[in-house]
Amino acid sequence: MSHLLRSASAPGRLVLTRRIAALPFLVLSLLLVGPTPSRASCTDSAAPKVEWRRCVLDGGDLAKTSFPGANLREASFAFANLAGADLSDSEAFHAKFLNANLRGARLDRAVLTEADFTRADLTGASLAQADLRRAHFFRAILRDADLSNAQMNGADLLNADLSGALWTDGKRRCAAGSIGQCN
Repeated sequence: MSHLLRSASAPGRLVLTRRIAALPFLVLSLLLVGPTPSRASCTDSAAPKVEWRRCVLDGGDLAKTSFPGANLREASFAFANLAGADLSDSEAFHAKFLNANLRGARLDRAVLTEADFTRADLTGASLAQADLRRAHFFRAILRDADLSNAQMNGADLLNADLSGALWTDGKRRCAAGSIGQCN
């Protein structure tokens, strides 16, 4: 805030001075930065864009729930029931879906890099355009799953059942008995 004052050394002359009001550091930082967004907790209900990063949801029943765009990074869903759930557009880097029921689940466009689907049941699941690079599907069931346009570089399909799955090219169906690779 600027003020005009009369100079003591030269009467009649006006001198421009600047006075800045002192604000406490906390108030100033709140004005500059703004409030920080609140983060959800692992006990929050499934909802679009839920924040379940590093949460342990093992054995949970989330069948037919919808939580697209969720942050599931490094979360664990071992033995969870996610049948018919919508996890499309979710970010689930390094998430664990060990022995999980994902029958008919939607994981379209999800980032599932390095996710672990060991012994998970993904029968009829949609993984279209999903990022499955370096994901683990050891002994997973991917029968009739949609893998069209999915990125699967480095994915581990050891003993995975791909019978009837729509392959990454979006055209080829894997033959019955396709174990570990799409025949």
